[in-house]
Amino acid sequence: MSSGSAAGFDEWYSNMRGSEAHDDLHQRHLGLPPRLLSSSLLTWDGLAEVVEALRLAPGDRLLDLACGRGGYGLEIASRTGARLIGVDFAPEAIDQARTLAQQFASVDAEFRLGDLADTALPAGSVDAVVCVDAIQFQATAESFEEIRRVLRPGGRVALTTWEALDSADERVLARIRAVDAETGLTAAGFANVVVQDRPQWRAAERAMWEEAAALDPGDDPALRSMHDEGVKVLRTFDLTRRILATATAG
Repeated sequence: MSSGSAAGFDEWYSNMRGSEAHDDLHQRHLGLPPRLLSSSLLTWDGLAEVVEALRLAPGDRLLDLACGRGGYGLEIASRTGARLIGVDFAPEAIDQARTLAQQFASVDAEFRLGDLADTALPAGSVDAVVCVDAIQFQATAESFEEIRRVLRPGGRVALTTWEALDSADERVLARIRAVDAETGLTAAGFANVVVQDRPQWRAAERAMWEEAAALDPGDDPALRSMHDEGVKVLRTFDLTRRILATATAG
Protein backbone atom coordinates (compact mmCIF):
# COMPACT_ATOMS: atom_id res chain seq x y z
CA MET A 1 0.00 0.00 0.00
CA SER A 2 1.26 3.46 -0.87
CA SER A 3 1.76 6.32 1.52
CA GLY A 4 -1.30 8.35 2.40
CA SER A 5 -0.41 11.24 0.08
CA ALA A 6 -1.92 11.81 -3.35
CA ALA A 7 1.57 11.54 -4.85
CA GLY A 8 2.13 8.21 -3.10
CA PHE A 9 -1.15 6.85 -4.40
CA ASP A 10 -0.38 8.17 -7.88
CA GLU A 11 2.81 6.12 -7.92
CA TRP A 12 0.95 3.07 -6.57
CA TYR A 13 -1.74 3.27 -9.26
CA SER A 14 0.83 3.97 -11.97
CA ASN A 15 2.66 0.78 -11.04
CA MET A 16 -0.57 -1.21 -11.45
CA ARG A 17 -1.15 0.05 -14.96
CA GLY A 18 -0.38 -2.84 -17.27
CA SER A 19 0.55 -5.32 -14.50
CA GLU A 20 -1.43 -8.37 -15.57
CA ALA A 21 0.08 -10.44 -12.78
CA HIS A 22 -1.19 -8.01 -10.14
CA ASP A 23 -4.69 -7.97 -11.60
CA ASP A 24 -4.76 -11.75 -11.98
CA LEU A 25 -3.87 -12.25 -8.32
CA HIS A 26 -6.66 -9.94 -7.19
CA GLN A 27 -9.25 -11.35 -9.55
CA ARG A 28 -8.58 -15.03 -8.82
CA HIS A 29 -8.84 -14.70 -5.07
CA LEU A 30 -11.68 -12.19 -4.94
CA GLY A 31 -13.69 -13.89 -7.69
CA LEU A 32 -13.74 -10.76 -9.87
CA PRO A 33 -14.20 -10.73 -13.65
CA PRO A 34 -11.31 -9.41 -15.78
CA ARG A 35 -13.08 -6.11 -16.50
CA LEU A 36 -13.32 -5.20 -12.82
CA LEU A 37 -9.90 -3.77 -12.11
CA SER A 38 -9.47 -3.62 -8.34
CA SER A 39 -6.99 -2.22 -5.88
CA SER A 40 -9.30 -3.03 -2.96
CA LEU A 41 -10.29 -6.34 -1.38
CA LEU A 42 -14.05 -6.60 -1.80
CA THR A 43 -15.04 -9.99 -3.17
CA TRP A 44 -17.58 -10.60 -5.95
CA ASP A 45 -20.04 -12.00 -3.39
CA GLY A 46 -19.36 -9.05 -1.12
CA LEU A 47 -20.13 -6.68 -3.97
CA ALA A 48 -23.57 -8.27 -4.31
CA GLU A 49 -24.19 -7.55 -0.60
CA VAL A 50 -23.18 -3.93 -1.09
CA VAL A 51 -25.51 -3.58 -4.08
CA GLU A 52 -28.39 -4.93 -2.01
CA ALA A 53 -27.60 -2.61 0.90
CA LEU A 54 -27.57 0.52 -1.29
CA ARG A 55 -31.14 -0.03 -2.55
CA LEU A 56 -30.51 1.85 -5.78
CA ALA A 57 -33.16 2.45 -8.44
CA PRO A 58 -32.50 3.22 -12.11
CA GLY A 59 -31.52 6.85 -12.51
CA ASP A 60 -30.40 7.28 -8.91
CA ARG A 61 -27.14 9.16 -8.36
CA LEU A 62 -24.38 7.02 -6.80
CA LEU A 63 -21.18 8.48 -5.36
CA ASP A 64 -18.23 6.09 -5.34
CA LEU A 65 -16.09 7.83 -2.73
CA ALA A 66 -12.34 7.20 -2.97
CA CYS A 67 -13.18 5.32 -6.15
CA GLY A 68 -9.65 4.30 -7.09
CA ARG A 69 -9.56 2.67 -10.53
CA GLY A 70 -13.35 2.82 -10.67
CA GLY A 71 -14.23 -0.84 -11.07
CA TYR A 72 -16.59 -1.33 -8.15
CA GLY A 73 -18.65 1.79 -8.78
CA LEU A 74 -18.93 1.02 -12.49
CA GLU A 75 -20.07 -2.52 -11.76
CA ILE A 76 -22.69 -1.33 -9.25
CA ALA A 77 -24.01 1.26 -11.70
CA SER A 78 -24.08 -1.33 -14.48
CA ARG A 79 -26.20 -3.66 -12.35
CA THR A 80 -28.61 -1.04 -11.05
CA GLY A 81 -28.93 1.58 -13.76
CA ALA A 82 -27.63 4.25 -11.39
CA ARG A 83 -25.79 7.33 -12.60
CA LEU A 84 -22.24 7.25 -11.24
CA ILE A 85 -19.89 9.90 -9.99
CA GLY A 86 -16.50 8.71 -8.80
CA VAL A 87 -14.30 10.89 -6.60
CA ASP A 88 -10.66 10.26 -5.69
CA PHE A 89 -7.74 12.47 -4.72
CA ALA A 90 -5.20 10.67 -6.93
CA PRO A 91 -5.12 11.97 -10.54
CA GLU A 92 -3.73 8.66 -11.80
CA ALA A 93 -6.69 6.81 -10.29
CA ILE A 94 -9.15 9.16 -11.98
CA ASP A 95 -7.35 8.71 -15.30
CA GLN A 96 -7.53 4.93 -15.06
CA ALA A 97 -11.19 5.05 -13.98
CA ARG A 98 -12.08 7.15 -17.01
CA THR A 99 -10.32 4.66 -19.26
CA LEU A 100 -12.06 1.71 -17.60
CA ALA A 101 -15.46 3.41 -17.99
CA GLN A 102 -15.14 2.93 -21.76
CA GLN A 103 -15.77 -0.80 -21.14
CA PHE A 104 -19.06 0.05 -19.40
CA ALA A 105 -20.75 1.76 -22.31
CA SER A 106 -24.22 1.60 -20.76
CA VAL A 107 -23.16 3.43 -17.58
CA ASP A 108 -23.61 7.18 -17.19
CA ALA A 109 -20.36 7.89 -15.34
CA GLU A 110 -18.07 10.78 -14.52
CA PHE A 111 -14.92 10.92 -12.42
CA ARG A 112 -13.40 13.93 -10.68
CA LEU A 113 -10.80 14.87 -8.12
CA GLY A 114 -11.91 15.24 -4.53
CA ASP A 115 -11.19 14.15 -0.99
CA LEU A 116 -12.90 11.88 1.51
CA ALA A 117 -13.71 14.94 3.61
CA ASP A 118 -14.18 17.38 0.72
CA THR A 119 -15.89 16.02 -2.39
CA ALA A 120 -16.87 19.49 -3.70
CA LEU A 121 -20.31 18.06 -4.51
CA PRO A 122 -23.48 19.99 -3.63
CA ALA A 123 -25.32 19.11 -0.44
CA GLY A 124 -28.01 16.47 -0.88
CA SER A 125 -26.93 15.77 -4.45
CA VAL A 126 -26.61 11.97 -4.38
CA ASP A 127 -28.95 9.11 -3.52
CA ALA A 128 -26.30 6.69 -2.26
CA VAL A 129 -22.63 6.56 -1.31
CA VAL A 130 -20.32 3.56 -1.52
CA CYS A 131 -16.81 3.65 -0.07
CA VAL A 132 -14.84 0.46 -0.61
CA ASP A 133 -11.84 -0.16 1.66
CA ALA A 134 -10.85 3.50 1.93
CA ILE A 135 -12.47 5.20 4.92
CA GLN A 136 -9.60 3.96 7.11
CA PHE A 137 -7.25 6.41 5.38
CA GLN A 138 -9.20 9.34 6.85
CA ALA A 139 -11.62 7.96 9.43
CA THR A 140 -12.36 11.39 10.85
CA ALA A 141 -15.58 13.10 11.84
CA GLU A 142 -15.14 15.32 8.77
CA SER A 143 -15.23 12.32 6.41
CA PHE A 144 -18.42 10.88 7.92
CA GLU A 145 -20.00 14.33 7.96
CA GLU A 146 -19.13 14.84 4.29
CA ILE A 147 -20.88 11.58 3.38
CA ARG A 148 -23.95 12.75 5.26
CA ARG A 149 -23.80 16.21 3.69
CA VAL A 150 -23.85 15.00 0.06
CA LEU A 151 -26.62 12.46 0.65
CA ARG A 152 -30.27 13.37 0.26
CA PRO A 153 -32.53 12.54 3.24
CA GLY A 154 -33.27 8.84 3.14
CA GLY A 155 -30.19 8.11 1.03
CA ARG A 156 -28.07 5.08 1.81
CA VAL A 157 -24.37 4.56 2.53
CA ALA A 158 -22.36 1.32 2.45
CA LEU A 159 -18.77 1.24 3.74
CA THR A 160 -16.39 -1.70 3.66
CA THR A 161 -13.29 -1.52 5.82
CA TRP A 162 -11.46 -3.10 8.76
CA GLU A 163 -11.56 -2.43 12.48
CA ALA A 164 -9.15 -3.45 15.23
CA LEU A 165 -10.46 -6.06 17.64
CA ASP A 166 -8.77 -3.96 20.33
CA SER A 167 -8.34 -0.30 19.43
CA ALA A 168 -5.58 -0.02 22.05
CA ASP A 169 -3.46 -2.78 20.47
CA GLU A 170 -0.49 -0.92 19.01
CA ARG A 171 0.48 -3.91 16.87
CA VAL A 172 -2.39 -2.87 14.58
CA LEU A 173 -1.81 -0.01 12.14
CA ALA A 174 -2.87 3.33 13.62
CA ARG A 175 -5.20 4.05 10.71
CA ILE A 176 -7.10 0.80 11.37
CA ARG A 177 -7.25 1.45 15.11
CA ALA A 178 -8.84 4.82 14.33
CA VAL A 179 -11.81 3.26 12.54
CA ASP A 180 -15.08 3.08 14.46
CA ALA A 181 -17.74 2.99 11.77
CA GLU A 182 -20.72 2.82 14.10
CA THR A 183 -19.63 5.82 16.13
CA GLY A 184 -18.62 7.81 13.06
CA LEU A 185 -21.88 7.25 11.20
CA THR A 186 -24.06 7.82 14.27
CA ALA A 187 -22.28 11.03 15.23
CA ALA A 188 -22.70 12.33 11.66
CA GLY A 189 -26.48 12.00 11.97
CA PHE A 190 -27.16 8.68 10.27
CA ALA A 191 -30.00 6.38 11.32
CA ASN A 192 -30.37 2.60 11.04
CA VAL A 193 -26.63 2.12 11.46
CA VAL A 194 -25.68 -1.54 11.10
CA VAL A 195 -22.09 -2.85 11.29
CA GLN A 196 -21.65 -6.51 10.38
CA ASP A 197 -18.64 -8.80 10.53
CA ARG A 198 -17.80 -10.45 7.22
CA PRO A 199 -15.46 -13.36 8.04
CA GLN A 200 -16.15 -15.00 4.67
CA TRP A 201 -14.50 -12.04 2.95
CA ARG A 202 -11.50 -12.50 5.21
CA ALA A 203 -10.89 -16.04 4.01
CA ALA A 204 -10.39 -14.78 0.45
CA GLU A 205 -8.14 -11.98 1.69
CA ARG A 206 -5.94 -14.34 3.69
CA ALA A 207 -5.45 -16.64 0.71
CA MET A 208 -4.54 -13.68 -1.52
CA TRP A 209 -2.05 -12.25 0.96
CA GLU A 210 -0.48 -15.66 1.56
CA GLU A 211 0.14 -16.09 -2.15
CA ALA A 212 1.40 -12.52 -2.47
CA ALA A 213 3.79 -12.91 0.47
CA ALA A 214 5.20 -16.14 -0.94
CA LEU A 215 5.76 -15.01 -4.53
CA ASP A 216 8.89 -13.64 -6.15
CA PRO A 217 7.76 -10.27 -7.53
CA GLY A 218 10.76 -9.90 -9.81
CA ASP A 219 10.95 -6.44 -11.36
CA ASP A 220 7.18 -5.79 -11.31
CA PRO A 221 6.67 -2.85 -8.88
CA ALA A 222 2.96 -3.60 -8.45
CA LEU A 223 3.74 -7.18 -7.42
CA ARG A 224 6.55 -5.94 -5.17
CA SER A 225 4.06 -3.69 -3.39
CA MET A 226 1.61 -6.59 -3.00
CA HIS A 227 4.35 -8.88 -1.73
CA ASP A 228 5.56 -6.37 0.84
CA GLU A 229 2.05 -5.55 2.00
CA GLY A 230 1.16 -9.23 2.25
CA VAL A 231 4.11 -9.85 4.56
CA LYS A 232 3.03 -6.96 6.79
CA VAL A 233 -0.70 -7.70 6.78
CA LEU A 234 -0.30 -11.35 7.73
CA ARG A 235 1.61 -10.43 10.90
CA THR A 236 -1.49 -8.83 12.42
CA PHE A 237 -4.22 -10.43 10.30
CA ASP A 238 -6.03 -12.00 13.25
CA LEU A 239 -6.04 -8.73 15.23
CA THR A 240 -8.59 -7.08 12.93
CA ARG A 241 -12.10 -7.75 11.71
CA ARG A 242 -13.65 -7.17 8.28
CA ILE A 243 -16.87 -5.17 8.28
CA LEU A 244 -19.72 -3.93 6.15
CA ALA A 245 -21.30 -0.80 7.62
CA THR A 246 -24.62 0.52 6.29
CA ALA A 247 -26.83 3.42 7.31
CA THR A 248 -29.60 5.78 6.18
CA ALA A 249 -29.27 9.55 6.03
CA GLY A 250 -31.71 11.08 8.51
